[in-house]
Amino acid sequence: MPGHLRDYFVVLPDSAAGAAVAGRLPVRESTGRSAAQESTGPAAAGGDGLTVLHPSGRPWVVARTAFREVSHLRRGDDALVLIGPDRVPESALAGLLEGARDRAGLERRLARRPGLHHVIARLSGQTWIRGTASGLRRIYHARHPEAGTIASDRPAVLARLIDAPLDDGALALRMLDFLPHPLSRRVVWRGVHETGAGYGLALPVAAPGTAAVPGPAEYRWWEPPAPELPLAEGARALGEAIAASVRAHVGGHDRISCELSGGLDSTTLTFAARATGPRRLSLLTVAARDRYSEDETWARRAVELAGQDDHPKQSAPGRHADEPTAAGRSTTADRPADPGRPAGPERPADPDLEHRVIPADDAPYFYADLASCAAELNDEPLPVAPGRARAELLLGRARATGSRYHLTGYGGDELFLGLPHAYQDLFHGNPFTAWNHLGGLRHQLGWPLLPTVKALLNRSSFPRWLAGAVTAEAQPVARTPLLSWGVRQSLRPWFTELANSLIVEEFRAAAEHAEPIDPWRGRHVDIDAVRMGARHFQAMEDIGTTIGLPVAAPFYDDRVLEATLAVRLPDRISPWRYKPLLVEAMRGVVPDALLARTTKDHMSSDEHQGLREHGPELAELWTGSRLAERGLVDGRQLLRLAAEPFSPVLVEHSISSTVAGETWLRTAENAWPTAPSRSDRTSPLTRTSEAIL
Repeated sequence: MPGHLRDYFVVLPDSAAGAAVAGRLPVRESTGRSAAQESTGPAAAGGDGLTVLHPSGRPWVVARTAFREVSHLRRGDDALVLIGPDRVPESALAGLLEGARDRAGLERRLARRPGLHHVIARLSGQTWIRGTASGLRRIYHARHPEAGTIASDRPAVLARLIDAPLDDGALALRMLDFLPHPLSRRVVWRGVHETGAGYGLALPVAAPGTAAVPGPAEYRWWEPPAPELPLAEGARALGEAIAASVRAHVGGHDRISCELSGGLDSTTLTFAARATGPRRLSLLTVAARDRYSEDETWARRAVELAGQDDHPKQSAPGRHADEPTAAGRSTTADRPADPGRPAGPERPADPDLEHRVIPADDAPYFYADLASCAAELNDEPLPVAPGRARAELLLGRARATGSRYHLTGYGGDELFLGLPHAYQDLFHGNPFTAWNHLGGLRHQLGWPLLPTVKALLNRSSFPRWLAGAVTAEAQPVARTPLLSWGVRQSLRPWFTELANSLIVEEFRAAAEHAEPIDPWRGRHVDIDAVRMGARHFQAMEDIGTTIGLPVAAPFYDDRVLEATLAVRLPDRISPWRYKPLLVEAMRGVVPDALLARTTKDHMSSDEHQGLREHGPELAELWTGSRLAERGLVDGRQLLRLAAEPFSPVLVEHSISSTVAGETWLRTAENAWPTAPSRSDRTSPLTRTSEAIL
């Protein structure tokens, strides 16, 4: 695993066996020592990270974080650790911990902070851990044969420690485009388990020197707010949450960067980042090959408006080509004071602004340089992997500007566009408004009347829907009304019978005990979409860690999610307004001329062209396919499709998730021995590969 896992933490039991596990954690190759050996004292930093100790002096939290900050405080036997983008002052930690008699009391205090941190606490002798409700920060656990329950934010670390084999059922699921709740929690290693987003993990107290203790218990710490706020009130709360999230990520950094695609989400973050008062703000736009694309035009307009002195907190405009602007050469210290602008933290000095447009010809097509996926061992195969080369280009250019932190607009579509499923919820409380809105939506999407009425009146339960959410039938046509618990998916023609049976059985087994995230269909789908997007964003974070630049998606902050869900449905989504809640939240921050945009560009042509441009690389990928060796795909059919990029099969069925699964398996080979050939296995479900320690 060296060279892959560069960022993780592990929570260990207070036992000799737990301390022994700490000595087996992966470390940076340059130190050659374990994370536990790097630490001394109650909490100490070493060349490989930081270890927070139990009162006994044994390792409790071993954190090896490349960019995340580890903030910790002990008061007697109680302790609190926050791991996130910003350093939390000791005084703030004390305010959180002191007086918190139990978990609920601490959670009430934590709700006042941006929701971006992993939380690890010890109260009254019990350790508990949680991530975020958005799913951006997750928790995994496994049972070690000697130490008992150990937990981490990285399943691969736990898999390494318990010698976990890969799980073919979970791998087969990852070849679908997305996994609905609760199947998204299926970990690709046997014996490693994910705690659901919105749930925490309470660890049992081990008797000294033994692992004979009960297993961990999950508890629910987060509930979505009721959608009661009117638009104006909800917009104010959302604006404050976005500003706080951006400050938590980049506040205090002198050089930051933003991906300014030209869309509303990235434009919002550009102006929010500017308000934090960095010394330099670099904006990067990737030009589109499509001559009808509008993104670059809107990005240039945003830079132009940001450079006008009569708009709050704006600076100099950008210029053409992949060159820094002529503006942005002076520092804030060189600027003369403006007597018309208030001093102090309420009015930070305008940053130097530069705009870099990356020429379209510099941007790789999808499926370019698939070997580069070996640079990170993600928590799971992610369908964004075929676009890794594009992401690396953008982040590499951002790092070249001297940026200390990079912001992206990931999560904006899931939060603010609104999915049609929400009209099911609205129909229960306000059927006339729901039908009026659906009329506008039907007109835009071409939904036929009778199927729409039938879908709206459908009352099937979540378990029943989940059991049939995957099918061998063709993909639903574009004019199919989407008002259920999610979207049905089709099995791919290149899946084997083994893969199909594993996938169908996984869905049926999950449906037997499945409960929705929320009893209301629309809220269930909205929250599940946000959590799905947050999982995918992890791949971007890992690329940033690889090249040395932290990457953030402030929209995945729990406070942003809560502020969005708290707004009344007909105010939050509308077929006649584009992202109305975000638009109103940004009034006075983003110029009105930019808030008026109602269009969105897509890059589907780059993906289809990528299949043609990189057919030879895909053919090489399917030659000796690891998925084929495991009996999950038909390698010969995939080889034929690599030579036929415009095949009707590839028009109807996306191949990106299958590519992601293949590249992920090849990456994992550097940490786990290659799986035995099919002829060497006693069963297609038996795995003998073990993690190298």
